[in-house]
Amino acid sequence: MSDLADKQAAFMRAILDDGAPLPEGWSERQNAGMGVYRGNYRGSLMSALEATFERTCRYVGEGVFKRAAAHHLIANPPASWTIDDAGAGFDETCADLFAENPEVAEIAWLEWAMQDAATGPDVEPMAADEFARATAGFDDGQWTDLRLEFLPRATARVLDHNLTALWNALTGEGPDLPGAERQPKGCIVWREGERPTFVSQEPDNARAFAAMQGGASYGEVIAMLAGDEPDSAAVQDAAMRAGGLLGGWLQEGMIATLNA
Repeated sequence: MSDLADKQAAFMRAILDDGAPLPEGWSERQNAGMGVYRGNYRGSLMSALEATFERTCRYVGEGVFKRAAAHHLIANPPASWTIDDAGAGFDETCADLFAENPEVAEIAWLEWAMQDAATGPDVEPMAADEFARATAGFDDGQWTDLRLEFLPRATARVLDHNLTALWNALTGEGPDLPGAERQPKGCIVWREGERPTFVSQEPDNARAFAAMQGGASYGEVIAMLAGDEPDSAAVQDAAMRAGGLLGGWLQEGMIATLNA
């Protein structure tokens, strides 16, 4: 088994690096065929990235995208069992390569988040009436300590651009695209039935979602929304905002279950 593993590792090094030595004992015919292996491997990875990041490709142009994708694959050779994971971290690559156009990395992040949500496990979201029954007898302490579990692979972050109009335009075939609107927006991604989707909201909404997804309690989210050294009016306003967010998450089918 050790000898086989060594040969497999040598073969993989040769696939990834043109300068790596070929596996020991290979015939001339096998050596000549390495170019075919490399071409098939790299072509499959490029195809996977092009399928995952269609909008990013259209935004920057096919030639530029191919160079960025090749750079990403060389710097981050995939180690997962599935080729679908080749795009992990591509948004970070774009952040480095397109530093003067930060919306490129945000489009790539959104495409990857949508792809990731689409392949998550099937979980039925919690219905509003089910949540109401579960929390009917809650006292103030139980509400304060309430924690939520969202649908698998749902995610949220604050973006520097409002991508909604650009995202929709990137699905079309026309040559003209609107510019990315420089406006901080909270973006929440989840799977609605079989379809991944996202919503752009106020930045605090995404921060609250991310906080609860990371284990924060409902009371901690209220405190976060209220800000530093809040007065009673600010706390009351934050509590109402948190209640509105909770209701929205339920209505959109983002919550899987609650932990009280």
